[in-house]
Amino acid sequence: MLKVIFISVVFTVLTACATTKTSFPAKSSDGMDLMPNSKMAAWYMKPGADLSEYDKIALLDTYVSFAKRWQQNYNETASFQDQVSDKDMQKIRDKVAKEFAAEMTKVLSTEDGRPMVSAGGTGVLILRPAIINLEISAPDLMTPGMSETYVASAGSMTLYMELFDGKTGDIIGRIIDPEAEDDAGMMQISSSVTNTADFDRIVKRWAQILNGHLADVSKN
Repeated sequence: MLKVIFISVVFTVLTACATTKTSFPAKSSDGMDLMPNSKMAAWYMKPGADLSEYDKIALLDTYVSFAKRWQQNYNETASFQDQVSDKDMQKIRDKVAKEFAAEMTKVLSTEDGRPMVSAGGTGVLILRPAIINLEISAPDLMTPGMSETYVASAGSMTLYMELFDGKTGDIIGRIIDPEAEDDAGMMQISSSVTNTADFDRIVKRWAQILNGHLADVSKN
């Protein structure tokens, strides 16, 4: 039931807010305030919430969903052997979730030294991430004899992440940030290696922004 409510909230928020960095209201529907100059499209915090109280982080499993009709639109122009199946979709979701957790954990636990824990509690900041509106320009399906594919952009996705107090379970923050991997029109070869590198680069940026903010509030 909780998962259903979470998914519903994700899509309600993103329907209400266009995926630009200037279209988010100053206050969310549940009373959170938009943080200025956060380097995210939108970073909301509950009034009175203090991130300096947290010295440990618990990262929940990442929910992953594709952009509406992405599979259908991709298959309309792909050759028969390059069609994306439902099984392929699940493999991509699993890989994206695993890669997101690995990159986020690497930055949060090594660059600032915060312990990563598996359960809530006093001093624990719980992160519940979702990657939504995922679009991949040229997914590498490991098709035998597949020729090289050139793309101008690897694709796009949106981070929707909620922050919870590990002791009370209360939601204290929400981050929304649409990102696209774009090489300014320069064509590049797309493969599982390049797709992963592009994805990691974006996730690393998200993690560093969060990490930097946590470090700043801890000094104050």
